[in-house]
Parts: sequence; C-alpha cells; structure tokens
Amino acid sequence: MNSRRLLTTLQRVPLSRGLSSRASTVLSALDLHSERELSGVYDGEWSGSGEVLESVCPTTGEVLARVHTATPSELERALERSREAYQVLRSVPAPKRGEILRQIREALAAKRDALGALISLEMGKIRTEGVGEVQEFVDIADYAVGLSRMMNGRVVASERPGHSILEVPNPLGVVAVLSAFNFPVAVYGWNLALSLAAGNATLWKPAPSTPLCSIAVTKIVSGVLERNGVPGAAASLVVGGKDVGEGVVASKHVDLVSFTGSEAVGREVGKVVQSRFGKVLLELGGNNAAVVMGDADLDMAVPSVFFGAVGTAGQRCTSTRRLYLHSSVVQAFLSRLESLYQSVRPGDPLDSATLLGPLHTKAAMGVYHSAVERLQKSGAEILTGGAPYRDLAAPLDGGNFVMPTIAIPQEVDVKDPIWATETFAPVLNVGVFDEIEQAIEWNNGVPQGLSSSLWTRDIRNVGKWIGPAGSDAGIVNVNVGTSGAEIGAAFGGNKSTGWGRESGGDAWKQYVRWSACTLNFSDSAPLAQGVQFSNSS
Repeated sequence: MNSRRLLTTLQRVPLSRGLSSRASTVLSALDLHSERELSGVYDGEWSGSGEVLESVCPTTGEVLARVHTATPSELERALERSREAYQVLRSVPAPKRGEILRQIREALAAKRDALGALISLEMGKIRTEGVGEVQEFVDIADYAVGLSRMMNGRVVASERPGHSILEVPNPLGVVAVLSAFNFPVAVYGWNLALSLAAGNATLWKPAPSTPLCSIAVTKIVSGVLERNGVPGAAASLVVGGKDVGEGVVASKHVDLVSFTGSEAVGREVGKVVQSRFGKVLLELGGNNAAVVMGDADLDMAVPSVFFGAVGTAGQRCTSTRRLYLHSSVVQAFLSRLESLYQSVRPGDPLDSATLLGPLHTKAAMGVYHSAVERLQKSGAEILTGGAPYRDLAAPLDGGNFVMPTIAIPQEVDVKDPIWATETFAPVLNVGVFDEIEQAIEWNNGVPQGLSSSLWTRDIRNVGKWIGPAGSDAGIVNVNVGTSGAEIGAAFGGNKSTGWGRESGGDAWKQYVRWSACTLNFSDSAPLAQGVQFSNSS
C-alpha cells in the first residue's frame, strides 16, 4: 500500500531532467509535451491512471516521456465504448467510411515527416525508414478509400428455380490490434484502414516501449473522427504491458485479434482467442533466406542483401537472416558484401546520412550477444562484426549500437538453433550450395515461413522457386530482397509465422463476417438436392 502511495506521489512530480534539443524538437512538432506524464488511454476521451511506462530513446538512453497505462477498469471501459462505436459505425455507408479514411490519409500526410522523426527517435530506425513507415500508412489509407466501394460479395447460381444465393460481407465488430515495436505505426495502419473501411471499431494496444508513436497517431486519427461526428472509440488506444494485452486478447468484446510479435507469445494468443471462438490474425517470426544463384546479377543482389540484413539494424520481420550462395559466386559476393558492412557506421537515426541506427532495447543487445556467442562456440567463422560498438562519442555512447555481423557456420543444419531460430538483430548466417534444389530445401527447412528471395536470370530457376516444390514462404520474391514489401499485395507468412494476412490483396475479407443468403422469389419452396419431404400422395 505504501509503495502504491509512493508511485502515485512520484507520478505527480514533474520530470526533473531536461530533454535534449533533438528530442524536444521532435516531440513538440507533434504536440507531445513531456514535462508531465502523458495519458495512454483514449476511448473518446483521454485518460489513464495505471502504472507509468517510460519511453526510452534507444539512440541515447534518455527518457523521452512517461505515460500512464490503462487500469483494468479503464481497459474494460475502452472495450465497452469500442463496442458502442461499432454499433454506430456499422450503419455508416461504406463510401462515407471511405471519405473518413481519405481525411485520415490527408491528416497523416501533413504530419508525415514529423511522425517519421518520432519513429526514429522512439524506435530507432533511420529517418528515411521512419518516413517510409508513415508513408505506408498513407498508402494503405489510399487503398482502403477505394476498397470502401469495392468490398463486394457475389451471386452464386442456385440449382432451384426462382432462387439466387448471395454471399454477403458485413462488419465484424471490434478489431483489436496488438502491434510490435519495430513497426510502431504501419502495422496499426494496415489494420485500422481495412477495419474502418469494413465498418468495425478498432482498439489499439501498442508495444509498451513505443507509446509515443501510438499517442501521436491516435491524436491525428481522433481529430478526424471528431470532425465527422464519429465516436472517438472507433479508434481506441490502451497503452500498457502484459496484463493489458492479456485483457484485450481474452475479452469477448473483441471479435478479431490481430497480433504481431514473437512465435512464443503468438502461440498463446492463438490458444486464448480460439478458446472463446474469436478470430485471430497472427504475424509472427520471420527467419528469411536469400538464395543467390551462379547467374545472379551481383550489382543488384549484393546491395539488396545488405539492406535486407542491416536495414532497421536487422529488426524487421522480413530482415534477411540466412544467405545461401551458389559455390561459384561465394568469394565475389562475400568480398563485396563485407566491404559494404565495413563501410557502415553507427549514427543518430535522425541524421539523414545515417544508415545504421541502434537496437531498440538493452534486452535486444543481449539477444545479439547470445547469438554471436552461440556461433563462436559452434566454430563458425565471424567474417565481420560480432561485437558492440565501443567508445562512441556522446550522446551515442548511451545507445544500443552493435556491429552488423556476417557468420559462416561450419555446416548448414536447418534443425540447429543457429539456423532455425530467428535472431532479431543484424546477424547474417551464410551457407554454400551447388544445386537450387538444395537451396530450396534449406529455405523451407526452418519452422518460419515469412519472406524469401531468389536471385537469378534463368527462367527455369524462377519456375522452380515459385512453383509447388519451391519456396514455402508467404512472400516469394525473385530479384527482389526479402525486406520492403508494398501494400498492394497481402502481407503475411506461413507455418510458425502464423498464416495471417494483412494489408492488400484479399486481406480485407478477414475483417468482415460472411453470410450465405439464399433468396426465393418463386411461388414454391423446393428443397435442395431434390429432397422430398411431404406426406401428400
């Protein structure tokens, strides 16, 4: 009880330290004032009286802000208000919902650079990637505007005279989005855009380490909803830790849970949602491979693998983690790739010249260290990297910077944790093959199945790669890297990646409930399949 009083007292005390000018400039551009704690709950009004989370800058280690999380009662209220908002939104004509999305798109585009800078500040990805992530939200909002007039069912021919069968999509209810730290804006955008176009309310539970991104985005979205007379709870926000996430996942108020995160947590989320017969959309681990054939254009392949493995400091779900090289190009490819690795320097992700930002947390540095240690103990050759950066000048000396690493294990054994485990850090393992069939077997041999990439100029290799005996991933690229998907196609993976699909393509069909409606406009009521059920002679 005394500790609770102490926490409450501390929460009333203004932050005693001053923010760096780099941080205060970014936060003030989005009206995020960190002198006192921020509210982390929005359900039509801002609140939050739970425990306080600290948002820590991964580049410098400074505390950016403190955010009040949701209490159990605040979470329950947000869930109830989301359900009420859905009951309003489902009756709004779909094209009108599309018009609201168009306005959200415009509001986001107006703040694109400021939001991109916030992503760089709080998550740690470089400036161009942060801005690109906001652009992804803008793009999917564009997509959903058009989709709002095209969420069509279909007419099915009936075997009975004077009958027609309709397959009809209707709004689903409440969609809960549990997003990860590495894409603190875009993943929510994928879900919100499709969910709103479909007529659902959306409740967002962001990663606890990126609350500022979620607050800034929610302020923008809620302003558009308010101007259109739509309840703010149509896009609710609940910041919190594990307890808040568990409460969202278990709630019967939630019809669909979209979860992005680790395989271990995703497995538990799937069990809980299935136990209450809810719908679940899982975007989990990616242990992605690039396969380089002997005829590959190395001028294209080398920089693409470099970005895939080093971009976002190896913290994308689609980051390249395995590299399989044809024996004829090993030396040429690795010499060029190693040169690129050695040319990269850590820096402030807000600086447009920086290519390598920090890992997101100190815990992520531990994951990196463990992976390198495991490789070293196995006898793998560390071609470059393998250690944290030391003696960096202030303020980077407080950041989570590690050297991108290329390792050549002694053998390729896809059952070995070295190959089978996703390491969420810039560690790239290299194997050598002679035949494409061997490379495909290695590509498919791990539990995950998100993204894959083949580099070749031989159409026969392309046919094998994308065919029934080819890559079993959800994303199967040719002469395109594993990382950097567009919004037009459905995004997601197979196997332990979770089988979920978000963004474009047919992903919208998961955000509606489907009904088969048989209409009889004849003067009789025959049964299907010619069944006769009558006692008349």
